[in-house]
Order: sequence, then structure tokens, then C-alpha cells
Amino acid sequence: MFDPAQLAALAAVHRRGSFDLAAAELHVTPSAISQRLKALEETAGTLLIRRAQPCTATPAGLRMIRHHDEVTLLERTLATDLPWLSPRPATLRIAVNADSLATWVIPALAATEGFLFDLVIDDQEVSQDWLKRGEVAAAITAHPGPLQGCDTIPLGALRYRATASPAYMARWMAEGVTAASLAAAPGLNFSDHDRLQEIWVERQIGRQSKRAFPSHRLASSQGFVDGCLAGLGWALNPEALVAPHLASGALIEMVAGTPLDVALHWQFSRLTAPALAPLTREIRAAAGRVLV
Repeated sequence: MFDPAQLAALAAVHRRGSFDLAAAELHVTPSAISQRLKALEETAGTLLIRRAQPCTATPAGLRMIRHHDEVTLLERTLATDLPWLSPRPATLRIAVNADSLATWVIPALAATEGFLFDLVIDDQEVSQDWLKRGEVAAAITAHPGPLQGCDTIPLGALRYRATASPAYMARWMAEGVTAASLAAAPGLNFSDHDRLQEIWVERQIGRQSKRAFPSHRLASSQGFVDGCLAGLGWALNPEALVAPHLASGALIEMVAGTPLDVALHWQFSRLTAPALAPLTREIRAAAGRVLV
């Protein structure tokens, strides 16, 4: 058995990136964090944290952090089942893509009591990797699995529309959406993992040997909408975010009737599924109201 306080110190150092921030989170001194981590490493017989800037867990450390998270969730389930115990809110770390967070996830979190949420924001194409490494208990992902030790529930598809302002279209796309116009017109890109714009371009003009358009990097779902409204660039935006602007004419669809649907799944550790059941129920309900 491992000391829960030592495991909590390990998780805090990895997630906050430093001994000082971990100490602040756990309301102890940095010296206490250091002593707990040293004792845990002596018990485990291996290095658990790479002392750097930021501090990060080794593979063995990640496995122990996952154990810590699983035990915490299981203990919360036990406290819920035994009415004379008072379950404390458990911190639940999940991976969510930014567009889902901006359109439908927040109501699901708000409707689920008993958790403090620690959200990892990453693209739906790579959010499953966080679950594979054991750094989150669940993820909204584009990958259906199977993933060892996990269950997967299909949620539906988040629909995107390629949008831009009328003035932008008049300036950059006067002759329509072509390979030549896209090669000159600036778009918006969320990150290196974001391929939505490329996929849409491939569907319109065919596969390109390299990125078919110059782009601004802007890691914000609302920033994408604001950037399109201001004429900064064009982008694939969630239909739920741009529907009012399309209705008012502030934005227009670059090629009418060309939505891009991205299938999403709720993937979670089978071991902690009972503890996650209330959130799973709300995630499914919220997704059903927005996804197609």
C-alpha cells in the first residue's frame, strides 16, 4: 500500500509542474512535498518525477498517478453508497476538445455534482492519448477505440461550417473557392493537430501536396468566430456557434451546403465507470441536444 498523501504530492507536482505550486494546492510547504515524494520514490524503488522546468512524471510516476486517481474516485463511490459518510468533492481530470467545451460540455459539467473538474483542452484527434497515458479518467475523442481497460460511448457528430465575412469573401474569394484563391486567402488554424480546415479544402479542391492555404494560429473557439467576423480569416466553425451570424448575414458559408461532421465519443476507464456514471449520463444528454 502507498501513502495517499505521498501519491497526492506526486500527482500535484506533475500536474502543476513545480514543487511550490504543488505545495500551494495541497496547503503544505514545498519541503513537505519534497519529503513525501522522496519517501514514495524510496518505497517504489524508482524515479517518479523528472526534476526540471516543468517537473513531469516518469512512466512509472504516471502509472502511480493513475492509481491515485482511481482510488480517489472509488472512495467517493463508497462514500456515496454509505449515507453516514460525507463524500468530499473529488477532482476529476478529463480531456475535452475546445469546440465541445464551447458548445455543449459546460452544461453537462454544471449538472453533475460532487466533482471539481480539471479540464485538459486538446484536439479530439489526440485527446485519447491522455487517456492512454493514464493522465485523465475520461476523454471526449474522435477515436471510437477499442482502448484497453476503457469503455466507449458514441455521442454523435459536431457539425462544422466553413465560414467567412461577406467583405472577406469579396476580397479573397471573388472568383469563388478555388485552389488559387485558397492559396492566397488567410485562414485560421487552432494548432498543429488541427486538420479540419485541410480536410474541408481537400473535399472542395482535392488533396494537396502541402498545406493549401496560409493561416493565422489562434487557439480559441470563440476567437475563430470573432476572427471570421472581423475578416481576419476563414475557418471551420461549429454550427452551434455561428448559426446566429449565418442567419443575420454577418457570416456566410463559403460553399453552400458543405458541412463537415466530426464524430465524437465519450471514453472512460472501466474501473471507475460507476463513479463517473452521473457525469456520463449528463454528457450523453448534453450531446444529444447539440450533436447530429
